[in-house]
Amino acid sequence: MLSSIARFSVRHKRLMVFGIWIPAAIIIALISGATGSAFSTSMELPKSESRDVVSILEEVNPQQSGSAAQIVFRSSTGFTDASLKKNIQDALTKVDAMPEVDIASPFAAPGQISKNGQIAFARVETPQMSVEDMDVLGKKIRTVVDPLMSSTLQIEYGGHLFGKFATPDSEALGLLAAMVILVLAFGSVLAMGLPIGIAIIGLIMAVSIVTLASHIASMPDAVTSMVGMIGLGVGIDYALFIVTRFRESLHDGLTVEESIVESIDTSGRAVIFAAITVIIALLGLLAIGLPFVSGLAIGMAISVAVMMIAAVTLLPSLIAMAGERVDTTTRAAVISLSIFVVSALVGIFSGIAAVFQAGVLIAILVQVARFFVKALKKPLPHRAQNNHQESFWWRWSRTVQRRPWTALLGALVILCTFAVPMFSMRLGFGDDGNAAKETTTRKAYDLMAEGFGPGFSGPLLITLDGATQNQLGSFVQTLNKTEGIAMAMPIPVKSNTVSLVMLYPTTAPQDEATTTLVHTLRNDVIPAANVSAKVGGWTAGQVDFADYLSQRLPLLIAIVLVLSFILLMAVFRSVLVPLKAVFMNLLSVGAAYGVIVAVFQWGWLGSFIGVDKPGPVEAWAPMFLFAIVFGLSMDYEVFLLSRMKEEFDRTGDNTTAVADGVAATARVITAAALIMVCVFAAFVLGDDRQLKLFGLGMAFAVFIDATVVRMLLVPATMELLGNRNWWIPKWVDKVLPSIDVEGHHHEYPPVKH
Repeated sequence: MLSSIARFSVRHKRLMVFGIWIPAAIIIALISGATGSAFSTSMELPKSESRDVVSILEEVNPQQSGSAAQIVFRSSTGFTDASLKKNIQDALTKVDAMPEVDIASPFAAPGQISKNGQIAFARVETPQMSVEDMDVLGKKIRTVVDPLMSSTLQIEYGGHLFGKFATPDSEALGLLAAMVILVLAFGSVLAMGLPIGIAIIGLIMAVSIVTLASHIASMPDAVTSMVGMIGLGVGIDYALFIVTRFRESLHDGLTVEESIVESIDTSGRAVIFAAITVIIALLGLLAIGLPFVSGLAIGMAISVAVMMIAAVTLLPSLIAMAGERVDTTTRAAVISLSIFVVSALVGIFSGIAAVFQAGVLIAILVQVARFFVKALKKPLPHRAQNNHQESFWWRWSRTVQRRPWTALLGALVILCTFAVPMFSMRLGFGDDGNAAKETTTRKAYDLMAEGFGPGFSGPLLITLDGATQNQLGSFVQTLNKTEGIAMAMPIPVKSNTVSLVMLYPTTAPQDEATTTLVHTLRNDVIPAANVSAKVGGWTAGQVDFADYLSQRLPLLIAIVLVLSFILLMAVFRSVLVPLKAVFMNLLSVGAAYGVIVAVFQWGWLGSFIGVDKPGPVEAWAPMFLFAIVFGLSMDYEVFLLSRMKEEFDRTGDNTTAVADGVAATARVITAAALIMVCVFAAFVLGDDRQLKLFGLGMAFAVFIDATVVRMLLVPATMELLGNRNWWIPKWVDKVLPSIDVEGHHHEYPPVKH
């Protein structure tokens, strides 16, 4: 089938590119633009006590069921001046008149003015709403209150209602990095353009399809960023492997069409099965059972599927259009590319669009000049593709194979050392004390901590069912005597059967002590008080969310491991190869977990990447890290092992197959991994702690997988096991479907050793 698809794509290249893919991308983009998106970032809580509190409050007073927010005032002269109090109160009254808001003024509620009289806060209560609706409401509130700011009155806004979430330009930076790395890897600007071309067209298609899918499935608006990130990475990876195989075949004397057919029928097969493993890993996230997680998983899986199809249909046509010129580049092309990349980087980081525009103009002028300056037309030399036995990587593999135990033990020591911190991982959510210092949410947090204590930014809500006034008063007294509680007080609620208590912990929302307090209230304090009560609120909801995800994470890991093992066993007709692949990928993920624990939870070297203080590992990060990293690691594993299996089937010599497999794929895997590292590392450049954590974990996992695992651990274990690598029980071989991932390739001339 793949051979037929490849030949059709070659012989009808213009039809495939200009008659199918580009029109399809434009049409789907126009349809998605006309229908619009239905993205909604609704962080629905899993079944838990805090969710029960939300349900209760939605019935009796919806305005108290949302997240906690504060408007914080600081006056150097205090709040005794009558005109100042009136101006603040008038603004708060206007805010309170908004249908979505209830305001607890500092002048009407106890404990909302600091002891020194210079800091006060208004408690903002809102119903449950999406992130997009919170952003709109936050801006409306600021429009009313901001005019009060003066030289003597500082106003800051705390809580998720006023938070800003902006992703860094990871796609742009990743694309620029990919261009540079691909030119260095291929030695050809035209060859570089092929992976970039299908990545861009594929991204347009994938984002448009996901936008349309948002009308069917619940998806957060962050899904487009995730689609861009994963789509850019795998799209370039898949094209990189196919183009590399095409150039090898071309250098072996095959025609352009024969080279394309062989590349699709060999590396193209590996791409398909690598993509399937990524999709399996991503769809494993559906086991978490939360709508926003499922939406992200479906969106990313769509992106990978589109890139897989583009790699085996669109890419052959683009290669056919380039033909033998794929190996040709000019100094003018390199000069213009360099100018383009530098100007783009300067433009992105400076925010000056004119710099980028000027760079593009100069790059075009250089291309025009190449027609008049003969020196610029001299072709650049390209690397030979097929002399693997002369390459550094072949010599490296042979070195590892001569000392396999040393390499094996060394790699395990490195990976296990990085993974050790993982065993003390604490899941949770960072609070506003981690926000960038210049943001209003961070300034509000610092003011609240200074005037009242860090726990006042994350109050807990306790609902009581059927409690009398005496029971309520006694319970509040008990709470105020409980260790870890700064203040507890009853809050008016529109119900005759439900009572509400708000309490402020002495510790920050992200602190482990606050999590302990939530569990202590539920397990000890409330049962001892003999009342029917439930603990909720935003902070308790985050605790429940983290607990839920920590319980579901093993299920996700088990599902992905089992399905991946079965697929790889069917592909490679082996038991030990997939078993090793699964184990090694777990080591890569474990090392990444260990690094993010050391940096973000323990605080090691955090200041180097802008992390001010230690805190928990973001509860959502481990599951996404596992799914994406496991999928990408399997990409590299399939590419490497399929080439080894191909060489083993051809020669029957495991030692030579391992060395040739490493030599043939190492440079490509290294280039692909380096591109992914650049894409993910761009997240570390942002201010958001969650994105820093995710970006560092992803970048480190891909780096350690492509170096220590692929280039050290894999050849060492393959050498130690020898022909046993390809053993499979006969009864298992009969049960499994027949899948040929190596495909059909021409016979290379005998290699002289």
